[in-house]
Amino acid sequence: MNYENILSQIMERPLRVSKGTVGEYLREVFEYHSKFTPHWRDVRNTLNPDVDKVFHGPPARIMENLLNGGFAVEEDYLRANWLRFLPEGYTGRVRFYQSSGTTRERAIGHWDAQYLKALNAYLYAALDEIYGLSGVYGEGHRMRAIAHGPYGWYQDEVSELVWRYGGTLYFIGMETDGLKRVLREQGLEATLRLLDPLVKYTERVMKTDTSVNTVRTAPPLMSLFEPYAEGIETAMISGVGIDKSFVGYFEENFSRTTFIPFYGYYLFGDLVGVQKRGHFTYYPNYPFTLVFPVKREEDRWRVVDYGERGRSAFVIARPEVFVVKVENETSIRAKPGEPFEWDGFSDPNREV
Repeated sequence: MNYENILSQIMERPLRVSKGTVGEYLREVFEYHSKFTPHWRDVRNTLNPDVDKVFHGPPARIMENLLNGGFAVEEDYLRANWLRFLPEGYTGRVRFYQSSGTTRERAIGHWDAQYLKALNAYLYAALDEIYGLSGVYGEGHRMRAIAHGPYGWYQDEVSELVWRYGGTLYFIGMETDGLKRVLREQGLEATLRLLDPLVKYTERVMKTDTSVNTVRTAPPLMSLFEPYAEGIETAMISGVGIDKSFVGYFEENFSRTTFIPFYGYYLFGDLVGVQKRGHFTYYPNYPFTLVFPVKREEDRWRVVDYGERGRSAFVIARPEVFVVKVENETSIRAKPGEPFEWDGFSDPNREV
């Protein structure tokens, strides 16, 4: 199994993957991993699942089938046994990445370089159709961006995205281990002291290069750009702190800037979000990533109704990796919204 056929089918319409083909795709991915990937080979030998039944029906039903069929992986097991999730003999260009570690102990996961093409196609299409960025940045007006974040998948992803717009990027890497705990327990001032090199080099760039017009960062760090708010056209922001109070701060201090919420995760990258009536809704990059809020009732998991909050459950399905897990996080199930033809999830909260 490889990306060649997959990419040829979705690159032209990355936001309009037919929901009817998702089950077929997921089954194909699982069939491959159950033959070549140590963890999933053991699962298939132990459970002997009826794959026709598991991967039949709409995506929400498939999620329930996977969770109730014993496919879910515990976070601690995944963190300690990441090599058991790489197919034996896989020939793609694989790189292992660490999670950011802002919330909990770092985990390790892997990506095929080809996945960046699919992810970039999804991000570019979503940013164009929702926020019209291709109309903002072009030959006559280039994107010039500055990004904060951990080295690894994030650096690759944001670089490819900026280059897609013909832009130039300043990437300022940062140590993120335990940052959310410091922010929660000691406040913003202590967090910025911990990030002193990032603060110093951000100020150096912004004072020297007055053409920077795009920011990719986290909510607490937007304060670094307040003196330069007049020139910031776009701010792509992910991480803890995206809520109504942040929106109020942003609108007051960055009145000329388009705010784009992102949701990032080390096994699949960023998902693009939209703000509607005070809620932030994110839409996965089908068919590689499925996200549904779920609840456990009478020893079974169910996908919650629209507007209901539950634990966030992921299916990450690609040639190089297959993972089913329930996160220590809650979110609200959201209906499909243009230009996406599948469900989203709103207002994720990791304080579970």
